[in-house]
Amino acid sequence: MDLQLKHKTALVTGASQGIGRAIAKALAAEGVIVCITARRRPLLDVLAQEIVDAGGPTPAIIVQDIMDADASRELAAAAELALGHVDILINSAGGSRPAIPIDAPEEEWDSVMTLNFTRVRQLTHHLLPAMVKAQWGRVINISGKSEPDGLLAATPAKAAIHAWSKGLSRTVGKDGVTVNCIPPGRIMSEQIRRKYSDEFRSRESAEDIPVGRYGEPEELAALAVFLASPLACYITGTVMPVDGGKRRFAF
Repeated sequence: MDLQLKHKTALVTGASQGIGRAIAKALAAEGVIVCITARRRPLLDVLAQEIVDAGGPTPAIIVQDIMDADASRELAAAAELALGHVDILINSAGGSRPAIPIDAPEEEWDSVMTLNFTRVRQLTHHLLPAMVKAQWGRVINISGKSEPDGLLAATPAKAAIHAWSKGLSRTVGKDGVTVNCIPPGRIMSEQIRRKYSDEFRSRESAEDIPVGRYGEPEELAALAVFLASPLACYITGTVMPVDGGKRRFAF
């Protein structure tokens, strides 16, 4: 299937590892000119070389800590300078945190909300005017589950992404811009390997994941690339988990 993505441009945040890295490679394989960004330059250099070695267009690289105060504006400007324009935005930078007590300091809540929602919203809003002017654009947010198991600061941030994305999709749909969310389930990554032992992963796979295993970043990337394509022009405002059936809720 031709996804009609050749010569499109994309900014991928959180591209140095895991899901963001897989999405960047998958987009480049379809002929998309990608701008990859994260904090660690050596990892971005390796990714860029892998993309070129596989026959993809040479990526632009931006080293940026998304938590810096003016990161969203600076990143948007740098990406537009590097690419000329941004057709596709993949918001993949983010991260979970352990459960927190009810008396956790405000700084903890602020930090998690900034990383997982505020910077996503800010970066998107910086890039949207050009998409609207071009009458074409794709925003894909790699979010997370918004059904809490306990008091987690990241859960309301993910819920905020879903609600904001829905509202935004209704605002820019007429302008040819779609906005969708992909909450990952258990997708193998550096963070997952560090956080969960082999024994835990094996037990959870057997007891709680219908397909019986953790997923691979490339399996989520396949959906992201399709949603980024012109073929997905009638899909917007959705929250589409990639979790091997782990999520128990029907809606």
